[in-house]
Amino acid sequence: MRPHPRVAVARSTLPDGDRTRFAGLPVTTPLRTAFDLGRQGPRTDALVAVDALLYRRVVKLPALRAYADARTGWPGMPLLREVLALTEPLTESPMETRLRLLLLDAGLPPPTAQHDVRNARGMFVGRVDLAWPALRVAVEYDGDHHRERAHFRQGVARLNALRAAGWVVLRFTADDVLRHPGRTVALVTQALRERRPAH
Repeated sequence: MRPHPRVAVARSTLPDGDRTRFAGLPVTTPLRTAFDLGRQGPRTDALVAVDALLYRRVVKLPALRAYADARTGWPGMPLLREVLALTEPLTESPMETRLRLLLLDAGLPPPTAQHDVRNARGMFVGRVDLAWPALRVAVEYDGDHHRERAHFRQGVARLNALRAAGWVVLRFTADDVLRHPGRTVALVTQALRERRPAH
C-alpha cells in the first residue's frame, strides 16, 4: 500500500478464525478488531475504541481478556493490558471515555458509570454519566444534542430533581475536556473534597 496521511498500515498474522466478511468485504472479526485497536496508541484513542465496542456489545470483556491472554508476546500488549484495566463497558460515548480517563489520570477515585440516582423515597430521579454515590457527586458530559430545545428542557428539570435529591452535578463540554483539562479536574476535585465528611 502506498503511504497516505490518513491511513495507518499495520502488518500482522491473520489466521482464518480472525477473518470474516461485512457487506461482502473481508474484515477482521469484532474480537480481533478490538484486540488490534487496543494495542495501538495513543492510549486515549485505544481506550475510546475498546469502550465503544464493549458498550455496543459487539465484543464482551471476558472474551477479549481471554483472547489477549492467549497472545501475550504480541506487540502492543503492555498498552492493551492497561486499556483492559481501565475500560468501562457502560461508557456511552467517546467523550465520556475521555472525561473519565482525564479524572482517573488526575488521581481521583474511580467513578461509577451510568449510575441510577434515587430520592429518599426510592423513586428514580435520573441516570448520571459518572458518579461517586457515597458523596452524591455526579459528573456529566454534555454533547451538542443537549442544546436542542426539548433536550434542554428535560435537562433542566432533571438537574433540578437531582439537586433536590441532594446531588451536586457538574456538567462539562468537549471544550472543557479537550482544552481546559486542568480546570475540569480542579472543579471535580473541589466538589469531592467539599462532600467528604469532616474528621
